Amino acid sequence: MAKDLHELLRTLRVWDPEVTELPPFDPEAAPAEPLPLFTRWLAEAVAAGEREPHTPTLATADEDGLPDARVVMLHGADADGWSFASHATSRKGRQLAARPYAALTFYWPVLGRQVRVRGPVTSAPSEEAQADLHARSTGALAAALTGRQSEILASVEELARASEAAWEEARRDPAAKSPTWTLYRLRPDEVEFFQGDGARRHTRLSYRRSGDSWSTDLLWP
Repeated sequence: MAKDLHELLRTLRVWDPEVTELPPFDPEAAPAEPLPLFTRWLAEAVAAGEREPHTPTLATADEDGLPDARVVMLHGADADGWSFASHATSRKGRQLAARPYAALTFYWPVLGRQVRVRGPVTSAPSEEAQADLHARSTGALAAALTGRQSEILASVEELARASEAAWEEARRDPAAKSPTWTLYRLRPDEVEFFQGDGARRHTRLSYRRSGDSWSTDLLWP
């Protein structure tokens, strides 16, 4: 089995030229703050056909400092931070309550790009979280109303019953509230932009926050 996995891995390529274009990146022309560059890179990933470019990996740590990670959906990014949402009672919610610091990693292989965002996390006011939830689809509301995220599930039948009831409520009352639904904001201390290079001379530009301003450094690949 291990041999089969090793052989499979040997057949895979990173940045296959048939599907990947590695654009040039001049860090000297980068803006003074990271958000405008992130916005441009996200738009370019969309234009290049990247699938789900708004779904970064969120890394947190539990009460014992052990790492955890999962893919989430970006709900927005502005001067207040990069936003994502979940139940406060979920595993990630409990971890953020214990250790309110996290990291997001966006990976766009069609352009050979990564963006890494790291910083403290706060919760938006409840009314903002509910407004964010109700701006999404009926399915998103139904999933939030189903609740109990990360708890032990006794059977798939139990999930089906709870989900059907939540869908009925979401259709009947599109303004229904999910009390534990939380909009989180990661206000970055550091944002790194990585641009891959065919000769492996990758460009890494790191922004670091200092008060209300940013400084930049190049990093060795």
